[in-house]
Amino acid sequence: MALETATFAAGCFWGVEEAFRNVKGVISTEVGYTGGRTENPTYRDVCRGDTGHAEAVNIAFDPAVVSLGELLDAFWNSHDPTTRNRQGPDIGSQYRSAVFYHSGEQRTLAEEAKAELEKAGRFRGKIVTEIVPAGRFWRAEEYQQKYFMKNGRGCHLSF
Repeated sequence: MALETATFAAGCFWGVEEAFRNVKGVISTEVGYTGGRTENPTYRDVCRGDTGHAEAVNIAFDPAVVSLGELLDAFWNSHDPTTRNRQGPDIGSQYRSAVFYHSGEQRTLAEEAKAELEKAGRFRGKIVTEIVPAGRFWRAEEYQQKYFMKNGRGCHLSF
């Protein structure tokens, strides 16, 4: 089984991880920080909002079971992609909507999906989701992993 990686940011990473954790074909999830300029950031660093990182989830998936298109559908359904640097009560660039692509094919699929959603008018506002190359992913602290599952509560969830 050849696994692939997908990385999404859609607000508080606890909720984003929960949106993907039980999708058939998702082998594992981990929350962390990506898209910023600070080496080895901590949750406290990222919460300050000046590291440039987004709270994100890294997903290992089996493309024979679940397609990137299906993961993109889960992504679009898990948050409001029309709000810049905000999801629910969480405000700041660390909560931005982004697809961090790992290949040219992922980029193309994400851009096509975004364009189709725009054309369909499913959302009231313009979709502001960034589609950018995946960079270094910094795994968040252990207590952040599967937080919603372990604690039965978490951040604002849109799905």
